[in-house]
Amino acid sequence: MKKFQPQPGFVVRAFRFALDPNASQEAALRSHCGAARAAYNWAVGWVTASWWQRRAEETYGVPEESLTEWRPWSLPSLRKAFNAAKHTDPRFAPWWEENSKEAYNTGLANASAAFDNYAKSKNGKRRGKRMGAPRFKPKRKAHLACRFTTGTIRVDTDGRHVTLPRLGTIRTHEPTSSLLARIQAQTARILSATVRHERGRWLASFQVEVKRDLERVARPDVAVGIDLGVKTLAVMADSTGEIRTVANLGHYDAARKQLRRASRIVSRRQGPDRRTGRKPSRRWEKANAQRNKVHHRVANLREDALHKLTTSVAAEYGTVVVEDLNVAGMVKNRRLARRIADAGFGEIRRQLTCKTRQRHATRLVVADRWYPSSKTCSGCGAVKAKLPLHVRTYECDACGLVIDRDDNAALNLAALAAACTTGTGVAGDQDTTVVVSKPRGADRKTRATRPRRKAKAGRAGGATLPHQRQTEARDRTQAEALTLW
Repeated sequence: MKKFQPQPGFVVRAFRFALDPNASQEAALRSHCGAARAAYNWAVGWVTASWWQRRAEETYGVPEESLTEWRPWSLPSLRKAFNAAKHTDPRFAPWWEENSKEAYNTGLANASAAFDNYAKSKNGKRRGKRMGAPRFKPKRKAHLACRFTTGTIRVDTDGRHVTLPRLGTIRTHEPTSSLLARIQAQTARILSATVRHERGRWLASFQVEVKRDLERVARPDVAVGIDLGVKTLAVMADSTGEIRTVANLGHYDAARKQLRRASRIVSRRQGPDRRTGRKPSRRWEKANAQRNKVHHRVANLREDALHKLTTSVAAEYGTVVVEDLNVAGMVKNRRLARRIADAGFGEIRRQLTCKTRQRHATRLVVADRWYPSSKTCSGCGAVKAKLPLHVRTYECDACGLVIDRDDNAALNLAALAAACTTGTGVAGDQDTTVVVSKPRGADRKTRATRPRRKAKAGRAGGATLPHQRQTEARDRTQAEALTLW
């Protein structure tokens, strides 16, 4: 499917608002999200049924030209097949008319995307972790979400209600003036809307094509290097020599006492048991809701703190230099996993990438993963062979510089910005990546995908699709020391 491209001078942004639906509206929201899950499961079963049939026919010696045809998983094909089946299939016939067609289209679109990702991963055309064949979504674990692309989708003029197809007008928990003002000024156009249940609350996210209003940064000629850590969340050193520190509030650690108490209360109640089919008691559901409320508050506090940090950085400096951290590998350390996950290193990188591109048009320079920012002396450039993690003070053997370990790393990251043209914060001022030699000749590579495994019997996804080739994916080429995003 062709990807949507905004018109020149416009970007696609999301505006998310919390909803306050009444009892009937919440039931309708759950019904739409359940319909999306049911359509997804139907599409997965309809496509994989042909896989299993072909595997069974192959065991009977049926020739290749006489095997059952592959069922396509493109979105138009799934729509056509589902529209023909929903009138007679007993799983949909009694109730499919109660929900909007967009609910079923959401599930079919997700299934089509899942099969596409699986095929690309199997052929080695998709980067990242290897993906398996799509599986059914269980009712208890599936995330409640539904996307609307057609019909009446608008933000009401009173600034406190939104209107969605078949759901009607729903009151919002917060004002919608940020989006309403742009729509009334004809600088924004709503493309779609997605409702989801997250952290105990219903949210409506509007995908909007909005006019790009660039904001000039406060210090466009200053570059900053950000060194992330656990004890101190961020140490920021700019090109002028100023060093700032951002404390790690540790929201999860602060709430562990409450979580411990809430978990004990839950454990004393009669919970669900899938083996025996026992349903949870009302007291268990109430205690579990109280425990989830603590988790939701921690997540909201963390999200708010990270947004404030990244917004202030993107609005002040013309060039931002961060490290390419292997967060997935760092959380495997059982001694630091909880604190690393609570800090949100990956979320900081993601938010900086988005805000420096769309809001301020500044530069985000990503240092190579193997660049020794902590081992390099910020004064003379000498590199230590080893620097254990418990050594918090850097002492240079060449020039005698004594400095905090994190401050030294932040200064080295800020110095990397000198390899690129200093940002101006003005739209259209594009930068180019400068090739910088790898310090100490570091050339270690990371495998893009795991070695290919042969398909095993009894696995529907193991069947070789007609357009697939069993070839080994090559390693990714090593990026240079600096990558301009």
